[in-house]
Amino acid sequence: MTGLDRRPAAATDATLPRGPLAGFATGSLGMGIWVTVPGLLLLYFLTDVLAVGPWLAGLALLLPKIADVLLHPWVGHRADVEQARRGDRRRLLLIGCALPVAFAALFAVPGGLTGAPAAAWVAVAFVAGNLLFAAYQVPYLATPADLRIGYDERTRLMAFRMVVLTLGILASGLLAPLLTGGDAATRGGYQRMGVVLAVAMLAAMLVGVAGIARLRGVASGSPAPSHGGWRALRTALRDKQFRPLGAAYLAMSTTTHLVLAGVPYYAEYELRAPGMTTVLVAAFVAPALLVTPAWLMLARRIGKQRALLGAQGAFAAGSLVLAVGRPAGLPVLVGAVAVLGVAFAGMQLLPFSMLPDVIRAAGTTGAGTYTGVWTATEATGAALGPYAYALCLAAGGFVASTAGESPAQPDAALAAVRYGFGLLPAAAMLAALLLQRRYTLDATARAAT
Repeated sequence: MTGLDRRPAAATDATLPRGPLAGFATGSLGMGIWVTVPGLLLLYFLTDVLAVGPWLAGLALLLPKIADVLLHPWVGHRADVEQARRGDRRRLLLIGCALPVAFAALFAVPGGLTGAPAAAWVAVAFVAGNLLFAAYQVPYLATPADLRIGYDERTRLMAFRMVVLTLGILASGLLAPLLTGGDAATRGGYQRMGVVLAVAMLAAMLVGVAGIARLRGVASGSPAPSHGGWRALRTALRDKQFRPLGAAYLAMSTTTHLVLAGVPYYAEYELRAPGMTTVLVAAFVAPALLVTPAWLMLARRIGKQRALLGAQGAFAAGSLVLAVGRPAGLPVLVGAVAVLGVAFAGMQLLPFSMLPDVIRAAGTTGAGTYTGVWTATEATGAALGPYAYALCLAAGGFVASTAGESPAQPDAALAAVRYGFGLLPAAAMLAALLLQRRYTLDATARAAT
């Protein structure tokens, strides 16, 4: 028995029933709404509905994430304390179920606010939402490390999650622009969208809590003593496998959220068809419903690391095609976005199934702290992506507006829309690939199962 899994070998052979797996995965439906809709619409909501300048809009999305760097690891420590004292992390999960309230508030900006005051409202709601998101997501992602399952079963668990997460991303990504009013979106439309999707979030998150309880009843490990917060944090940050995996995931998260933030701009200003937003979102997300099982089989055949490197390379190649813009032709551009979607599916499944491998290899009881650092990384990427795209727009002299206005954009702004959607993601994903190559645990993890 190696240091990868210090529990009895038979305990890691459990096969999880599909019912509890589906319940667990349903929790990601709510998480998918939170991750997708603000990433897709919030920057556009600020610049083209609330008349917030692009640099300030980007800042309003970035600054709330700074608190996440500290809050998420702290939430992770609290999750470990709950695990040690109560034998589960249920209380934090239930607190996190208040996230839909913050989501609705995010788009319920009072009617008289525009510019800087509107940006401040959004920033405050975003801070509250990010904290509640951490309260749910951190203990949720600690579940695979808490269960007595092996290398391949962790990937299977995350494959179930990925399929349902994809459904959440796809449904919310398609419905959100329609609920706002589509091409004639108004402030009232955004408010209506926030309320409708908040109700769906709450239902999904509660089902996820019940699913986790059922999984723990099937294959739960014994509660272990919790390390102190700073001690567990130091362990995670010094972990030679966690660091490259986390750094690569930061680059991946930044890139995918940059693409999501850029979709409405690319559709309106490059393709000159705002209605194409839903088509591009569908092309980006829908492939995951078909290819996630293929990624699962590929990971079992060649390992998670090699499969992930392939996904990163495919994403970079597809991004370069998007930088060409209209001359490439609409079918080619939609196909390139679909390539990004296939790669995105792998980049959601594989890193999240590698994280519990790292935790098991470390022999630590601080799974919550590890996942807290991980979700802080994810949240940071979710802020850096839109901020990077906002900086591109600001550098090009993009003109902000309120709903119903269509100011002429300078040529430099139109170029920034295109290159920020193509060249910048390609460069960021190549950085992710180089960082990922430093991860060396995968062969050992496969051999130990």
